[in-house]
Amino acid sequence: MSSSAMRILLSLLLLAGGFAGGVAWKGRAEQPQSELAQPAATDDAATDDAGAANLAPDNNLNAAEMATIRLFENAAPSVCYITTTNVGYDIFTRNATEIPAGTGSAFVWDRNGHIVTNYHVIRNADRATVTLADRSTWPARLVGKAPEKDLAVLKIDAPVSALRPIPVGASDNLRVGQSVFAIGNPFGLDQTLTTGIVSALGREIQSVAGVPIRDVIQTDAAINPGNSGGPLLNSSGRLIGVNTAIYSPSGASAGIGFSIPADVVQWVVPELIRFGRIMRPSLGVEFARQSFVQRLGLEGALIIDVIKGEAGDRAGIRPTVRERNGAIRLGDIIVAINKDKIASYSDVVLALEKYQPGQTVQLTLLRDGKEMTVDLRLDAAK
Repeated sequence: MSSSAMRILLSLLLLAGGFAGGVAWKGRAEQPQSELAQPAATDDAATDDAGAANLAPDNNLNAAEMATIRLFENAAPSVCYITTTNVGYDIFTRNATEIPAGTGSAFVWDRNGHIVTNYHVIRNADRATVTLADRSTWPARLVGKAPEKDLAVLKIDAPVSALRPIPVGASDNLRVGQSVFAIGNPFGLDQTLTTGIVSALGREIQSVAGVPIRDVIQTDAAINPGNSGGPLLNSSGRLIGVNTAIYSPSGASAGIGFSIPADVVQWVVPELIRFGRIMRPSLGVEFARQSFVQRLGLEGALIIDVIKGEAGDRAGIRPTVRERNGAIRLGDIIVAINKDKIASYSDVVLALEKYQPGQTVQLTLLRDGKEMTVDLRLDAAK
């Protein structure tokens, strides 16, 4: 082949290659834009999904936080706000005016409108108003009170749809260290949640009636003025106590709060609803002041008088009497009721909580320096 023919063949090959490359380039250029942009679109979609996840309400909350939030949201509709007032009179016009007396917390007990709070929250108040979680306000009337347990029951005429009874748990199986949650209205700031643990069990505090309240729950959940009467809940959202007092030199929470155990609330509240008071059994006797007994260097509950015809009289219990020569002959001193040791009148009150009128108990008495026992059939308290 000549050199000229070789040049012509090479030119044709170059021309054909250029034509094929141009066709391929044109085909690529005419592809849909979405296909060309597919990798970038995939990255953008991933970014958008991540942004949406960041906006999700639960994304940055752990399981424990979500459990606390749900507990509050479920329990808050059962918690109330109480405002008490006293009625005053203008000495010149004799017009009556209402004077704010105090505030506190409470909770819905049942769908009949019964509201449970501390007795000291409504003590000496002329009127009480209950504000439910839906902000509706209702006048309340006193149904029953137990100053010795610092509990009271009010009633409001709210519709059933507005009443959310609180789930009631037990307090006999509590353990130190378990989580607790308090909901109330500290300093008038309603629907406030504080958290903590059970710090101790079996504490004893003094009630407004001067009778000890035993087996009280101690917690470090912040309890401040206004929290009184509110519920103490376990991690299941069930009532395990009623917040009643704090130990604090300043009056604000110092991490030592006390709650009346739910097991006490469970038996006291039904009696207050039914009878207006705790239906204690009665021994039919009257006791000497404990300070007098202590001055005599004695231990137990000294009987100062026996009510004629009642339980103590029927059992032959002796009262304290003054002899003709002016000397005082001490009556019987109760030192035990069944297996419960009695060191003071308060122990008698607490021991009788275990019994009902009509039951028979054995009293261990100290009479003329000697121990003896008598059986006594309990009367209903009048």
